[in-house]
Amino acid sequence: MITLVLLGILALVVGGCVCVVWAERGGPRWARAVAAVTLGAGELLRRSGKNRSQDQPTGDGD
Repeated sequence: MITLVLLGILALVVGGCVCVVWAERGGPRWARAVAAVTLGAGELLRRSGKNRSQDQPTGDGD
C-alpha cells in the first residue's frame, strides 16, 4: 500500500516538472497553472527546510 502512495507522489512530482518545462515553452493555460502550483509548493518546501535547519542546535557547546 505504501508503495502505491509513493508511486502516486512520484507521478505528481514528475508531472509537475513536465508542466513547468512545458509552460516555459508556451504551453496551454492549464499547464501554466499547474507549473505555478508546482513552483509554489517547491518554494514552501524550501522555506520549511531552512526553518528546520535553523531550529536545530549547532553543537558548538553553547
